[in-house]
Parts: sequence; C-alpha cells; structure tokens
Amino acid sequence: MMQRLKATLLQRRNNLHVHSLRFLNQFHTRNLCSLPDTNITDELDNQVLVEGKAWSRTAILNRPSVLNCLSTAMGARLQKLYTSWENNPDIGFVAMKWQGILCWRRYCDTLSIKYGGASRMFCDGKMEDCKEFFRTLYTYIYILGTYLKPHVALLNGITMGGGAGVSIPGMFRVATDKTVFATPETLIGFHPDAGASFFLSHLPGHLGEYLGLTGQKLNGAEMISCGLATHYAHSSKLALIEEQLGKLDTDDPSVIETSLEKYSDLVYLDNISVLHRIEILDKCFSHDTVEEIIDALWNPPSLEQVSKDMVEHYFSPLSKSEPDLELPTDLREAFT
Repeated sequence: MMQRLKATLLQRRNNLHVHSLRFLNQFHTRNLCSLPDTNITDELDNQVLVEGKAWSRTAILNRPSVLNCLSTAMGARLQKLYTSWENNPDIGFVAMKWQGILCWRRYCDTLSIKYGGASRMFCDGKMEDCKEFFRTLYTYIYILGTYLKPHVALLNGITMGGGAGVSIPGMFRVATDKTVFATPETLIGFHPDAGASFFLSHLPGHLGEYLGLTGQKLNGAEMISCGLATHYAHSSKLALIEEQLGKLDTDDPSVIETSLEKYSDLVYLDNISVLHRIEILDKCFSHDTVEEIIDALWNPPSLEQVSKDMVEHYFSPLSKSEPDLELPTDLREAFT
C-alpha cells in the first residue's frame, strides 16, 4: 500500500513540476536548492517553533503581532526544516499551525498583509532582497506541494494569500468555525500567487476564477464543501486532535485520516453561501477575458436601465415560507 502511495505522490510531484518548471529551472535537485545566506538568530528561529512528538513534527508560525506574515527568514527556516524532516526515516508525518489569534487589521490595504517586509523592501529599492524573499517562499511552497510524507495543516483562523500558500498544498487541511480563506491579492494590485494558480484551478466549476478575481472570502464550511479543506472540526476540538496526532506512530495517510475523522463535525452551508449559486458563477466567470466577465456581471449594465418595477420587486411582500419579521414594538419602542 505504501509503495502505491509513494508512486502516486511521485506522480503528483511530476505534475506539479510541469506547472513550476519556469521557476524551478534554476534548481537541479531539492538538496541543492539555494537557501538565502541569512544569519538566522535565535529571535528569528522563534518565529517558527518546532514541536516534536514520537513520530511527527509540528511547525508553529509564531509572529502574532504582525498576523504571522511570512518573512524571508521564516521561509528559509521552513524550507530547511521540511527538507530535513522528509529525509528523516524516524519522522512519519508533519503538521503546521500558528501561534496566537489572527485578525484583519490595518494591513488590509498594503502588501504587508501578505508579505510582511516585502513591500517595504520594494519601496526602498531593495530588489535583490525582494527576489530572495519570493525565491525562498516559492521554493518552500513547492516542497510542501510535492511532499512525500503526510502533512496536516490546522487552519484555525485567517488563511489568506501566503497563509493559504503554506497550508493548502499539503495532504490534509482541517478547517474550523474560525477559518476564513481568501486570495485577496487583486485587492492590493497583485495577482494570486504562492501556489494559488494550481489549487484555484482545481476547484469546482469556475469558483477559482471568482475567488481569484474578486478576493471574496470563504468560511470553513465552504472550504470543506468545495475541497479546499479535507476535514472540518469545531475549534474547541483542536486540542484533542493535536493530542491524538501526537500519539500516532505511523506514516500511513489512512491512519492519520481516520484520526482526523474521529473528531470531524458534519457542517452545512449557510443559505447565503455563494456555493449555492455556482451555476450563476459558472455563467459569469467562464469567459476568457476579464472584460467579458464584467459584461456578464453589471445586468442591468447602468443605473438608467433600472426600472421602477425592478425596484418595487425588492420591497414586495415575502412568501409564506418567509414570514415577516416580528418586532417587539408592544414591549418597547425603537430608539429615537
């Protein structure tokens, strides 16, 4: 069974290699790939912590003060750790999580949301440092996407941009009630990268085009529904999941999957989920150009073509299956 699994994973690596050939032609083998010549101090080592178990290792992103934005040093450390773990016969599988609570604050309008200091390096004219940043992070993401050992990512929080790149390519992705996924690069004048062109293109219908062009968010239930996540569990169960994973003495993906399923929850899409409107998305986002997609979206195309009847329709009485909202006006009046 393990031989078949390894053969499958090797085929997966070859397929991803085709997509990454332009980037990877400068590297001869994984062991010879260039690592940044960076003096990683103890402080930088603490940005990626390591938790060791009997048969597994967990990488913990530990920059909560800056939303765990990735840096060149973090990418280099992850690259070094994952390569050594993959080559270590005493390690069966690898996991990733992050430290602290992620939030969507002032970084939403700058490249810092995704790359930390990369935007500052660009503004300061440090182009070589920028190139080193992308080279390091992209190489690590390629390693993760072609990893020969099972990988478990615990997506308990914001999973956007680079955060998606360092987690989605792995074998198992556990979403929770706190997970928020997006590829918001277009909102800051960039394009979805960090492996997004691969995993977005494998989503149902034209959902990938919709997410990539609009930067819209998905919750954990939507991630499991469209395949971005492999498992869903309430955040209160994460400690149990980690405890169970830590006890495993295996490199068999089926054993790991059984452990994850033990704590998985059944979840349903909200009525307002965009996945209920996948046929409309396919109709609008199936075109070859952005111009055609925009034309398929702005019906009516202008405000002048919005008729009075169309407006009245939105204020018409609800159906019997959608009763009017009952307000407690007899008990108290609204604020004045």
